[in-house]
Amino acid sequence: MGKTISEKIFGAHCGHEVSANDLVVADVDMVMAHDGNGPLAIDIFRKLGGRDLFDPRKVAFALDHYVPSPNERVSLIHDIIRQFSRETGCRFHEAGDGVCHQVMVEHHVSPGNLVLGSDSHTCTYGALNAFGTGIGSTDCAAAMFTGKLWFKVPETIRVSLNGTPGEGVFAKDAVLSVVARLGAEGATYKAIEFTGDYARAMSMDERFTFSNMAVEMGGKAGIFDCDQKTRDWLSEMRGAPAPFEPAASDADAVFCARVDIDVHALEPMVARPHTVDQVGPVAEVEGTPIQQAFLGTCTNGRLSDLEVAAGIVRGARIARGVRFIVAPASRRVYLDAARKGILADLVEAGAVVVAPGCGCCVGAANGIPGDGDTVISTENRNFKGRMGNNSASIYLASPATVAASALRGKITDPRTIR
Repeated sequence: MGKTISEKIFGAHCGHEVSANDLVVADVDMVMAHDGNGPLAIDIFRKLGGRDLFDPRKVAFALDHYVPSPNERVSLIHDIIRQFSRETGCRFHEAGDGVCHQVMVEHHVSPGNLVLGSDSHTCTYGALNAFGTGIGSTDCAAAMFTGKLWFKVPETIRVSLNGTPGEGVFAKDAVLSVVARLGAEGATYKAIEFTGDYARAMSMDERFTFSNMAVEMGGKAGIFDCDQKTRDWLSEMRGAPAPFEPAASDADAVFCARVDIDVHALEPMVARPHTVDQVGPVAEVEGTPIQQAFLGTCTNGRLSDLEVAAGIVRGARIARGVRFIVAPASRRVYLDAARKGILADLVEAGAVVVAPGCGCCVGAANGIPGDGDTVISTENRNFKGRMGNNSASIYLASPATVAASALRGKITDPRTIR
């Protein structure tokens, strides 16, 4: 019987063949934690008797949720992580380096890897043909200590994406349509493989958007095949990347479900408050006044996302009374956008560019909505309180729709902007 990508990756990291629903103990390639829960993982690691990491080259910490530090308490959290990193020699990404998931794919993740992160959106790494999955602080500590963790090998849903998107339709619109199809719990404890003509045509930035939102369907991982596009991207990021062994599903692999999406039929999409799977065409909510627009996050803060938004607002001004906040996903993205004039276009239109990080998305800093505010955002979650104010309403959309809405001061179909 053939194997899925997930079954092959787990088999390679267990040293024997595995099948879906097997319980296994597997070696891991990388473990990541951030300032949102890193100190707890460090504390548990010490309580387990940990002094040395299983391999300092395979553990990374990133400061990204509270950057720059907004108060004394957070400064203490950051110092705990800095000290631990100095003591253990692990990989460390300072405040301003970027969102943990972006710096991980830029520097540490390779095809065929098994990677753990103390954050649910670790599934982003599947765009690089890795099995990336989120874990809690206790499991993170155990993995840092031993280099291993137990898993239940997930079943896999194959999502086939075909066709060519129309004007104003982007990867975020397409993945929101998949979320709508499967529902917020439709892939619980399952892996998702994205395939089809559109999947193969996607840029790496677009693939990261798709893999990132696998967990919004309950998925453990969202994985693409490794192709020449993947290899070229890795070479651009790292020069000559270390050798890797990608995984591909066999022709007779067994999938627990198959979903077909015709992206040619899609319109710009929006997820309405307060659940990510309450998705419909932007036309259904067009004209809704907004007070804040946010462009960034591990979902849509990459160079191409900023470039799309800049192209919409270039030479214009955002609507009076709207706050347009932009957070590049990493220092590299920030610099590239600056060199290309993208940040200048956004700032001249009235946007505020903040440090690369997660603060606005998770409601920690850099743009907490006011009471009763309506926000349109490129992030991945819109439940009550997500951005730090329980009375705000968050709509999720593509960078194009967010930029168009900032320009008009109300939710706007980007196809109407000329």
